[in-house]
Amino acid sequence: MATAHDGRTAGHDSRRELLDGLRALLGAARVLVEPEDTRPYECDGLTLFRQLPMAVVLPESEGEIVAIVALCRRLQVPVVPRGAGTGLSGGALPRGDGVLLSTAKLDRLLALDPLARTATVQPGVRNLAISEAAAAHGLLYAPDPSSQVACTIGGNVAENSGGVHCLKYGLTVHNVLRVRGVTMDGEIVELGGHAPDAPGLDLLALAIGSEGMLLVVTEVTVRLVPVPQFARCIVASFPDVESAGNAVAALIAAGLVPAGLEMLDRAAARLVEPHAKAGYDLDAAAVLLCESDGTPVEVEEEIARMSAVLREAGATRLQVSRDEAERQRFWAGRKNAFPAAGRAAPAYYCMDGTIPRRHLGAMLKSIQALEAKYDLRVPNVFHAGDGNLHPLILFDDADPDSVRRAEALGDEILAECVRLGGTVTGEHGVGVEKLDAACAQFDADTLDAFRSIKRAFDPTGLLNPGKAIPTLHRCAELGRLRVSGGVPPFPDLPRF
Repeated sequence: MATAHDGRTAGHDSRRELLDGLRALLGAARVLVEPEDTRPYECDGLTLFRQLPMAVVLPESEGEIVAIVALCRRLQVPVVPRGAGTGLSGGALPRGDGVLLSTAKLDRLLALDPLARTATVQPGVRNLAISEAAAAHGLLYAPDPSSQVACTIGGNVAENSGGVHCLKYGLTVHNVLRVRGVTMDGEIVELGGHAPDAPGLDLLALAIGSEGMLLVVTEVTVRLVPVPQFARCIVASFPDVESAGNAVAALIAAGLVPAGLEMLDRAAARLVEPHAKAGYDLDAAAVLLCESDGTPVEVEEEIARMSAVLREAGATRLQVSRDEAERQRFWAGRKNAFPAAGRAAPAYYCMDGTIPRRHLGAMLKSIQALEAKYDLRVPNVFHAGDGNLHPLILFDDADPDSVRRAEALGDEILAECVRLGGTVTGEHGVGVEKLDAACAQFDADTLDAFRSIKRAFDPTGLLNPGKAIPTLHRCAELGRLRVSGGVPPFPDLPRF
């Protein structure tokens, strides 16, 4: 049996072998190990969890990724893929004993076919850059997360990102035709294809939203759609949050599918208005942004129908964009909600849960009660059309008690989402943030099915371990799941 001293020596030797191997593959400049170099990678957009990685690598090609993965697999070193780091659930949180693999340098647009309406890009291409490249052909990439100016398509695939126009145009999973990537076994796989459908099991949909646990994405083929000829946006004011929630249900019940349907409560509207100058009604309890796009005739007809439904649902004021500049201002308020939260408090904790649309009003009332219980402000912005909530919990990350209250408040929001028949995530993923919440939502058989998929792609459990799927032991310790026995195949990730 090795002594403790022998173990430490072996660990040091393994680290040196890893770093020497990585430098031989990439050169010293693309292997970061000093704390001042790795510090920018210690967390993603969820700053409650932080950990310096053992090393950060910056490959520039698929072949280099294959070689990095092979070296890490041989030395049994965990690998954590990372895009732009804008994720909000800790999905790109590094491990202190692992390698963080950044895809930022794989940022080329490989092909754009205006006739087929597709674009093939590397994972480090920014979301907005795809639409910018396609604009010359009158096309765009529809999913538009609030972070689209910075987030990358590889990260969007990992988290199945949405955006403010997801109600009409869908999430990432509805707009990606093909994903190419590298498994932890070093195998290059292609899921989906350029045709409308692909033979065999739909592994493409399985990979999208898998949070970097199944493969390292190296190429993505996305579907492009025509830029709408015309668009107008209504900002509807409501005297209470219940009326605003009921208006969302009424629009859908009337057979209307807005291009965008977003809600901000009074706290959120007042938070963004000083910076975005969107022109929101700051006396309203909630405002709805409801957009129509298409031909001018279609838009005018739909705007009239939407306005009638909103008035019937109790809207006290309707503002309809008079030109494109005003429409952009309306949306600037919604898209700048997260930066505005960052200005309003030392830190903010963005939640991500989904509920049936009919419960929007009840959910907002529950959040108001939780604000009082935990003495924290919680402005609310969310994709009202599909019930995806984004409460912004404002807190002080230098105050341990404020951090504790913020986390407890977030846990109660997610528990309420499940109680109302919803889910613990919509587009941010589970990551490390919601492992405990996932215990409350999923039973033992479902969790075992998740782990079986993980093992099929990654038998070693080295690719982004400890994310998304809680172990049965963790759930049992929380008292949220009965465990018959057995040892979970992958260890829990500790809180840092």
